[in-house]
Amino acid sequence: MLRAAGVGVGDEVVVPAFGNVEVAEAVTLAGALPVFADIDPVTYCLDPDAVQAAVTARTAAVVVVHRFGRRADIGRLHALGQRHGLLVLEQGESEAPYDEIAQRRQRAAYLDAKLKGVRTPDGGDGHTYQQYVVRVPGNGRPDRDAFARAVRAKGVECRVPVKTPVHRLPEFRRCVSLPQTELAADVTLALPVDAALTKREMHRVVSACNALGGLLQPAF
Repeated sequence: MLRAAGVGVGDEVVVPAFGNVEVAEAVTLAGALPVFADIDPVTYCLDPDAVQAAVTARTAAVVVVHRFGRRADIGRLHALGQRHGLLVLEQGESEAPYDEIAQRRQRAAYLDAKLKGVRTPDGGDGHTYQQYVVRVPGNGRPDRDAFARAVRAKGVECRVPVKTPVHRLPEFRRCVSLPQTELAADVTLALPVDAALTKREMHRVVSACNALGGLLQPAF
């Protein structure tokens, strides 16, 4: 899509660093330079204000990635693109059947009500819970990685959604300030919320997490 739009050598493309490396690689393959902008701490998608700050005379496009079942503020991003004459491309997630999304939302609501010691996701704007991503406070009791190990030891599957932001990878290393991206990479954890989970399995998730305690920091 970038090549078809004429994006190439000498152009810059604004992309998120919080996520998979494939987006930055696609920009490079098109001959352009990926420029990383910070994320919104609620949606984990590109922050329009951060994108605005990253735009230069060489910026040709923005690639917006919708994350974990939450959509980016695409209205503001398209408006920004129109103001600056930029191509705005979207990368979505695979769509699940409606009944599966409804079941995920039920399980997410259960976790929202029962979990303690972690910051649960914001469910606004039609969240489909492709992943149920919590924040584990890193102030000593416990940190995210220790929390994940302990939860797995109790038989609960969990995963770190983004282990290393793209701007930290050797091939894309940039001297850029992305505080929300850095923080999210350090404290987020995806807990199971699949439609196939039974009530007993959901109870196990809650029991394993709540047994660890944890202290919530002020707003991240």
